[in-house]
Amino acid sequence: MKNNTTDMKLNREWHKSHKMPKNPTLEQRIDWHIEHSKNCNCRKIPTNLIEKIQNNSSLPLLLPRFDK
Repeated sequence: MKNNTTDMKLNREWHKSHKMPKNPTLEQRIDWHIEHSKNCNCRKIPTNLIEKIQNNSSLPLLLPRFDK
């Protein structure tokens, strides 16, 4: 079955060694997704996390490849 996104490439090795923790905190989710976006092109950072990042000045201001 083909993924709905176009031109996205899954980095299987990165995914194998970087599993999302079970019941992650918001900070863990954000950290994981930022690292994921630097290492894999299978999907974008979820919109709800982008909004949380943008609304919190203590989080990184520059994020790789995301758009609303």
